[in-house]
Amino acid sequence: MDLVAVLLAIVVILFLAKAFMNQKYGNYKNFPPGPTPLPIIGNLLTINLSKPHKTFMELSKTYGPVFSVRLGMTKAVVLCGYDVVKDALINHAEAFNNRPHTPVVTKLIKNNGIVFSNGENWKVMRRFTLSTLRDYGMGKKTIENKITEEAEYLVEKFRSYKGKPFDNLTIINAAVANIIVAILLSHRFDYEDPTIQRLMGLINENVRLLGSPWIRLYNSFPSLMDGLPGPHRTVFKNIREFQKFIRETFTKQRKELDVNDQRNLVDAFLAKQQEGKSESKEYYHDENLTTLVANLFGAGMETTSTTLRWGLLLMMKYPEIQQKIHNEIERVIGSAQPQMEHRKQMPYTDAVVHEIQRFGDIVPDNVPHATSEDVTFRGYFIPKATLVFPLLHSIMREKTYFEKPEEFYPEHFLDSKGNFKTNEAFIPFSIGKRSCAGETLAKMELFLFFTTLLQNFTFKPVPGAKLDLTPKIGFTNSPQPFEICAISRR
Repeated sequence: MDLVAVLLAIVVILFLAKAFMNQKYGNYKNFPPGPTPLPIIGNLLTINLSKPHKTFMELSKTYGPVFSVRLGMTKAVVLCGYDVVKDALINHAEAFNNRPHTPVVTKLIKNNGIVFSNGENWKVMRRFTLSTLRDYGMGKKTIENKITEEAEYLVEKFRSYKGKPFDNLTIINAAVANIIVAILLSHRFDYEDPTIQRLMGLINENVRLLGSPWIRLYNSFPSLMDGLPGPHRTVFKNIREFQKFIRETFTKQRKELDVNDQRNLVDAFLAKQQEGKSESKEYYHDENLTTLVANLFGAGMETTSTTLRWGLLLMMKYPEIQQKIHNEIERVIGSAQPQMEHRKQMPYTDAVVHEIQRFGDIVPDNVPHATSEDVTFRGYFIPKATLVFPLLHSIMREKTYFEKPEEFYPEHFLDSKGNFKTNEAFIPFSIGKRSCAGETLAKMELFLFFTTLLQNFTFKPVPGAKLDLTPKIGFTNSPQPFEICAISRR
């Protein structure tokens, strides 16, 4: 907190005169209520910059489910609770459909790709992404076979440790990454391959840094902090290195491209470039391809692998739950290869996978939205281009929908007879037009990887180890580093 205070003091000293001349507070009538901001720095001193969702939850108790905060001189609106978030992202979808201008991200990727782009470019990229992911197997048997094959590689790697403790981070990251790499590039990396190790390292470091107080301050005061050393420079360097790898890869693929025999998503994009339509030149350019591949690689690896790692940690923490899964696997699957068709016969395992996602609360703040137009929402006026946080954490911990929100409780997804039950407030992939494009793929990966691992191993902690369920600081909620002992069951 001392570092934050010093930094903010510097901001005040250097920018006081300029800010008072140029700032636009935008005091709109009926703007959502919130804590009184200080000049220039807004509410930054009172917000937990490592875990802002914690502060937002406390503020919602005072100001209600729709309230505002000021991040530096940027006004933001926070939406809490399933009913409010659904109202915004479904019933007022067009108004809340944009992404904000986030300096640390848009500095290098601009309005390219699918995650942070807006307007027609976003529509074209999302349409292409969804159709191409389906073409290359998302939700189909072809990609299911690819996942089950990769799960066997993962089992063999776990088995190689012969029950001795090991860190699972890079191994699980690589296994999950290989699925999206197969769709993007028709390639599979060995887990020790230095290329995949480096790419995973870049993503993991950026995910950690993007949730740090320094980067949140950078997004509030980019013009000041651009000239300072700090983590933002590391983020930029990592993005550039990742982009360089992608450009080199698709440059090679362009030389061997056969538009009549497209092998993967990159081929499909390159083929679009050659169609000669106005859309080809306007949207299917190399900058969009670079960012799109980076978006899909990062999103396709990070959240799914983090969820799986939470799963292993929670199985060690609650061995009685792990045993129930083992029993269900023996009863339904036996020694056969787990398949998606087994899920309907395995309500307990399915409930546990859902509860891991809920309890892990992987993206607590959600990916930020922005209003695309002026909108009156729940009696409040929210102007165009306002930063909006549809807080997923508030939903994953909502007592109205989850009986024991602070506990790991698979019964949240089971009825009184032990059958699986859906819960409308279970939205770890968000909802609306900006929901995760790879949701279908992620659900398949989670069930198949998790069930295959539990079929083959009993997971135990290192003797004497304390199992800490406190998430690390980062853009996503990932577990603290931990080692596992994978005891073979076969």
